[in-house]
Amino acid sequence: MNELPQTVLLWLAAINAAGFLLMGLDKWKAKRGAWRIPEKTLFTAALLGGTVGVIAGMKTFHHKTRHGQFKYGLPVLMAVQLGAAAWLMNKL
Repeated sequence: MNELPQTVLLWLAAINAAGFLLMGLDKWKAKRGAWRIPEKTLFTAALLGGTVGVIAGMKTFHHKTRHGQFKYGLPVLMAVQLGAAAWLMNKL
């Protein structure tokens, strides 16, 4: 199996941590009635490779769990990303 470059692994670690923290921060703000993080920002973090972190944050903080676009959309996005990653790794 081909190995991922260290920069890719660092990117994935950072964007997943950011996605997790964004979900926690948005939940914290929601409880206080403060300005919220746009859903577009949460999805952008997921699209950039942070899907696992966003899903983990969603489950950990019980946030956005009733929103269909998060509940169903994020697992679909993760499946597409994993498929693309497997295809890309096979091509390298």
